[in-house]
Amino acid sequence: MNIESYTDLIQAAAMQDEPQRLLFVFAKAELPNGYTDGQKNNFEQGMGGALAPVLCVDKLPDEVAEFNVLVAESQHTGVDWDIAFVSAIGGRGSFAPNSDEAAQPLKMMTEKIQGGMIADFLTFNRQGELVELY
Repeated sequence: MNIESYTDLIQAAAMQDEPQRLLFVFAKAELPNGYTDGQKNNFEQGMGGALAPVLCVDKLPDEVAEFNVLVAESQHTGVDWDIAFVSAIGGRGSFAPNSDEAAQPLKMMTEKIQGGMIADFLTFNRQGELVELY
């Protein structure tokens, strides 16, 4: 299945042989260390910058079937974010992974994002639109 929207993601999770747990790492755009004037100008115009993880959570697909539910929950944390990175882990024996089982994959996901290795993840903006990052 080609995932082109958040709804597609939820549908793809439901179609898997084993129940899924979705992993979300929220990141905030910021200027990189040692930025140049050009980088600062681009950043102020909404281009460039670095993405720093600021929040992570795991959810069952049914808990966040609509992207606006995820956004509303995140607002309760008081943490501002620009991009949500999403991945999933599958269960076993018809049981979805629990939050304890998601802790290590979330940590690894955060470390990959910090290292700029983001190709394995779907990325959504705050409006729930799938975006491509380069």
